[in-house]
Amino acid sequence: MIIGKTIDQLKVGDSAEFAKTISESDIYLYAGVTGDFNPAHINEAYAQQTFFKTRIAHGMLTAGFISAILANQLPGPGTIYMSQELKFLAPVRMGDTITARAEIIEIIAEKNRVRLQTTCVNHEGTKVLDGEAIVSAPKPPKK
Repeated sequence: MIIGKTIDQLKVGDSAEFAKTISESDIYLYAGVTGDFNPAHINEAYAQQTFFKTRIAHGMLTAGFISAILANQLPGPGTIYMSQELKFLAPVRMGDTITARAEIIEIIAEKNRVRLQTTCVNHEGTKVLDGEAIVSAPKPPKK
């Protein structure tokens, strides 16, 4: 069984990243899975009339990259996502490469909780998302 880092293996300052280039397919697949067919995401003619002048990715698609870090890297498999605060700061467009980052800012050992600063930046270095997550760290396997 694969298990992520347990509370005693983590320390403040530990971090991990995940990067992905956003494709048109990503946006359509996300719309289909979630049912979010906002024309700002899927209708170019509509989107050209908006403040952004083109289609943009769903904010929660970008936020999902944070989930990927927590589930796969830090703390990793067995992590339970408890809460997430998000601020969407800039649009994400097709072709943007987004790098998500999670960094441990507090360990609450007695509750097996970890607080992380969560951010996403685009390939130009613009922060597109900022927030904080609280997770329950994986438990060691029972012997």
